Amino acid sequence: MTLLAKYPVMTKAVTSALLTLVGDVICQLVIDQVPSLDLKRTFTFTLLGLVLVGPTLHFWYLYLSNLVTAPGASGAFLRLFLDQFLFSPIFIGTFLSTLVTLEGRPSHVIPKLKQEWFSSVVANWQLWIPFQFLNFRFVPQQFQVLAANFIALIWNVILSYKAHKEVVAK
Repeated sequence: MTLLAKYPVMTKAVTSALLTLVGDVICQLVIDQVPSLDLKRTFTFTLLGLVLVGPTLHFWYLYLSNLVTAPGASGAFLRLFLDQFLFSPIFIGTFLSTLVTLEGRPSHVIPKLKQEWFSSVVANWQLWIPFQFLNFRFVPQQFQVLAANFIALIWNVILSYKAHKEVVAK
């Protein structure tokens, strides 16, 4: 709590990094069932949690709470709508593009987006819409990223799987 109050961006960045790390490790070991971890993959995925996910979500949630000041369910619904139908599709595309580029495959960005972006957005909606409504309705703004991090562990496993699926040549 003290770190969150004193260093909100760094606290959320480190928390997001830890969750992306664990999500990718779970994905590799449980879903991909690799014989040994791809540490470069895990490092890159974790780095994005640290420098992209945590800070971006901090500022997005702050902006969203300042933009939509309506109380109660109507305010929560409007924040949810903006979060899931404006921010999330753009952020998922940004995340996938950045990850593929950092992994040394910039020529795969467009094919990866064509193959995985829409299904990733739909998976995002299925997981996040119910949670985010509750998050925006009942959780104080300063705790919203941390609350979302509990669900983020599940999301990071899904995102890691989708981000690391081979691009199918057409």
